[in-house]
Amino acid sequence: MEGTSDVSALKMLNHELVKLDLFDGTNFDRWKDKMKFLIIALKFFYVLYPNLMSFPTTSDEDTNEIKAKKKKWEEDELICKGHILNTLLDRLYDLYTSMKSLKEIWNALEAKYKIEKINTNKFIIQKYFDYKMLDNILVLDQVHELQILVNKLHDLSINIPESFQVGAIIAKLPSSWNNFRNEAWLNAPSLSIDV
Repeated sequence: MEGTSDVSALKMLNHELVKLDLFDGTNFDRWKDKMKFLIIALKFFYVLYPNLMSFPTTSDEDTNEIKAKKKKWEEDELICKGHILNTLLDRLYDLYTSMKSLKEIWNALEAKYKIEKINTNKFIIQKYFDYKMLDNILVLDQVHELQILVNKLHDLSINIPESFQVGAIIAKLPSSWNNFRNEAWLNAPSLSIDV
């Protein structure tokens, strides 16, 4: 029975849907989600459960069933480790291949790239606040760029009310739009801030 699951796992590996792009250090969350999907589909994800202890050392006194479970665990961990390492670019592979355990590799990748994601998120927030519209670029193109930033903020669970977005667009208009900006502020009482 065990051989049947190995054969189906190998067939799945050869299927086009299973091929993952090499992880180059960008878009970690996307790579991680795809990797999790793959190893869940292959029924190996249990070896990465955060609260799951490693399989205890077996002894000669253990039953054949316990020894078989231990062997399966080790094989699944090795295959899962291979899948993760084989989807890393060579420079990343070289960094992580020397790590002994699968969990050590997974945790190291998460730790490194979660920090980078936090810095990227801070950059998006800063970019939104610092965004200035320029006279030499079409206003609609710049509004579109600002809306893309708002969508990225929304992806970070930072919801900006529509009235705030409108106010930000008006405030960020180039200086040549001063007359329009003043008119817009006067005609948009819901945007005025009482001090």
